[in-house]
Amino acid sequence: MAFSQELWQSIGPVYAAILRHPFVRGLMDGSLPRESFQFYAVQDALYLREFARALSLVAARAPEDSWIIMFNEHAAGALKVERALHESFFKEFGMTPDAVAATPMAPTNLAYTSYLLAVAYGAPYHEAMAAVLPCYWIYWEVGRELERAGSPDPLYTRWIATYASDEFGDVVRAVIDATNRVAVRLSAAERHAMIRHFVTTSRYEWMFWEMGYRREAWPL
Repeated sequence: MAFSQELWQSIGPVYAAILRHPFVRGLMDGSLPRESFQFYAVQDALYLREFARALSLVAARAPEDSWIIMFNEHAAGALKVERALHESFFKEFGMTPDAVAATPMAPTNLAYTSYLLAVAYGAPYHEAMAAVLPCYWIYWEVGRELERAGSPDPLYTRWIATYASDEFGDVVRAVIDATNRVAVRLSAAERHAMIRHFVTTSRYEWMFWEMGYRREAWPL
């Protein structure tokens, strides 16, 4: 069994909870309030800036030249390709890029990105790779799941199509392949550390949907 299969099995309950979440179900049936989607889209734009930083750190520490190129390209893509998607949403919401950039990070967003950056900077390379992988993989799986179901809302359909696309699938498969190639060189203890980070950031993915649905704010 490839190590990636072991990783995915480790988050079975988490992924099932993501698919049940009212944010994700609302994307599928069109019932998600626009206010929640707008809040999510703004926070996701802020998240991607920090995710790109984490990917750049992973690239800088990569042991193979092809992975240096890959993660740097993904960092650029997070800021260019997905930002273009978000900005198309912001025009519909009547928001300027400056207004988005001036929005404070929600507590969950700050916690998640801080965790990613700490692991990408300070943990061994294989752990950093495992920590960034759920953001790729879970979005791809959710996108494909929602595309199969369909959505009556054109805005949500546009979001779904981005993550269900063959282009995004190629990106995810490349990172999964790199993860498997790293894992075969490691001890059982090192692979366990990868699983621990993979589970943690997968939980943060659920929390991100929850944050968007509730439009989470700082209590003080």
